[in-house]
Amino acid sequence: MAFLNGLGPVMQTLRRNASPDPQLAREVFGLKFPNVVGLAAGFDKNALVLPAWEGLGFGFAEVGTITAKAQPGNPQPRLFRVPEIRGVINRMGFNNDGADVVATRLERLRSTSRWPQFPVGVNIGKSKVIPLEEATADYLYSFNRLRELGDYFVLNVSSPNTPGLRKLQDRAALGELFGAIQCANVTRKPVLVKIAPDLTWEAVDDVLSLVDEHGIAGVIATNTTIDHSPVPEHRKQTGGLSGAPVRARSTEIIRYITSRAKVPVIGVGGIFNADDAKEKLDAGAALIQLYTGFIYEGPALVSRCASAGRRL
Repeated sequence: MAFLNGLGPVMQTLRRNASPDPQLAREVFGLKFPNVVGLAAGFDKNALVLPAWEGLGFGFAEVGTITAKAQPGNPQPRLFRVPEIRGVINRMGFNNDGADVVATRLERLRSTSRWPQFPVGVNIGKSKVIPLEEATADYLYSFNRLRELGDYFVLNVSSPNTPGLRKLQDRAALGELFGAIQCANVTRKPVLVKIAPDLTWEAVDDVLSLVDEHGIAGVIATNTTIDHSPVPEHRKQTGGLSGAPVRARSTEIIRYITSRAKVPVIGVGGIFNADDAKEKLDAGAALIQLYTGFIYEGPALVSRCASAGRRL
């Protein structure tokens, strides 16, 4: 990250001086994206190197997951490659500097010319020490502290690495969270929800019903999976599995959502090449995000996937 932070301004200047390709641009939930490829949450948890992601050619970047309280996350090691299946298992546990520190960092960056010219998403989650029954207030603290600093916001209720978090995807809990956040959303920033690939179709339908009821701007499909059946025995670890094993299921969920609702979907899960990106877009995703594919394939993957979103 330190290397990217130093190189970021140079790459950012080069990117801005290049002629943008209007055929790659998209407008989604009222925001203009220079291309469809974003950096998923989890890479730049503390918003340390935002200018670098623009310099690498991303069309947007999502920082976080950020919690109201600073927390160290789970003990290391907590991130494991599974090369046999092009996967990654992580049990990071929302390690981050906390909403106050990240907000101050973003405020400082926003006051400079280095603030990126693409949309910046802010992904927020529940602090580990906060009981589930107090989760809504915990999310509200982070949202209120950060709401003027992001272009869109994501409610992460689907990480498997914070105990009990996925219970917030239940209808009653999710409805309470959506209602509270939208009441606080006085500037009407786009608010999205990130869901798990392990939901039943009935549960997805419940999410979509609440999304419509509360005016949620979009869905991110999907987070990591708790299904480790593809993982070789000698690679077994606790945590969420991402990468190629999630590709088909995330695409299936994208297709299901876009066939039943008009809400925009950001597709993430198992994108390693332009064909994978096109699969997500053909399934109905308005935008896509990279995480594990970026780990395995490197920065060149960004431009290859962006080309899949070219308007003909």
